[in-house]
Amino acid sequence: MSIRGKAAIVGFSELPHRRSYPGRHFMGMYAEATANAIADAGIRKEDINGIVAEPPFGLPSLGFAYDFAEYIGLQPNFATALNENAATFIAVAAAAINAGYADTVLCINGAGPVSSTPGMYAPAPDHVDPQFVEPFGPVVAANGWYAQIARRHTWEYGTTDFQRARVAADQRFNAQGNENAFFSGQPANEEDILNSRLVADPLHLLECVMPAQGAAATIVTTPERAKTLRNPPVYLLGAAQHNFRAEHGVDWVDRITTSPAVVSAKNAFAMAGLGPRDMDMAQIYDCYTITVMITLEDSGFFPKGESGPFYAQHDTKWSGDFPVNTGGGQLSNGQSTAGTTQVVEAVRQLMGRAENHQVPNHDLCFVNT
Repeated sequence: MSIRGKAAIVGFSELPHRRSYPGRHFMGMYAEATANAIADAGIRKEDINGIVAEPPFGLPSLGFAYDFAEYIGLQPNFATALNENAATFIAVAAAAINAGYADTVLCINGAGPVSSTPGMYAPAPDHVDPQFVEPFGPVVAANGWYAQIARRHTWEYGTTDFQRARVAADQRFNAQGNENAFFSGQPANEEDILNSRLVADPLHLLECVMPAQGAAATIVTTPERAKTLRNPPVYLLGAAQHNFRAEHGVDWVDRITTSPAVVSAKNAFAMAGLGPRDMDMAQIYDCYTITVMITLEDSGFFPKGESGPFYAQHDTKWSGDFPVNTGGGQLSNGQSTAGTTQVVEAVRQLMGRAENHQVPNHDLCFVNT
């Protein structure tokens, strides 16, 4: 059963991405983003009868959607908490609407203090395999894993440091038009990226996502309801998910330069009846520069291994020939909302509300988180 065109995003909100929100609790930040999204959509809080939520990284998801519903004074018909990234929220909301579980769904996530006491944050879960990884020494968490991926991509396809730096530089340019981006007002070019210190060879500091805090929310509803509201509806035309065995690491995958997008993008495009060439822009999850390059390859925007030449020859700024991460992505916003950065920016662009970084042609957008 397809969910093509069965749901639409009608409102959104995004708190500014900051290194920290001193004195705040993440539940209050979630509530603020929720109230702003409700106001943006032009609906009442009581109109929401579904919630898809994700707690900050490190907190358990079990029961979180119910806890947040109680916190904001709702008793929804449908509530679920996910530990997935934000595009999945929209797909789950659309599926719930299509199944009749709810007709207006709030999607919410973010990152922030879990206590009003300074320095109190959720502990990071340990995903390192104790039998096959730990005996070989520390890999410096994700930095080390993605450094291995970047190095392997260079070995297989000849990808250069400059080509990876172009990813970060173009996104930093895009962030200058996005007032919510952490690095808005701090431009950087390819030379700046390559002159930043090495974190895990070959990855430089400005190729790596910065932890941040914030919250973001979207409102998803039926196509019929969407037509009666103030904002231009953003319809979900296709969605898919695919999982490899490895969640955090490279020790269980067959090819570390291939991502699950090789399956999920194909299936999402098939549901939509569209292809990569139909897209006006792309919003791609970007924990590291190499992530963007591999995801675009695996999603079919160009052949495998050609992301380096593509970035060398094309302009992915919001004003360029193929815009990517038009609000700066996580590399220039900070990683506070686990991919909702990409979803919110897609909605902003498709509604024609990006102002200082509006893509001229903005009918169709591909989102991967």
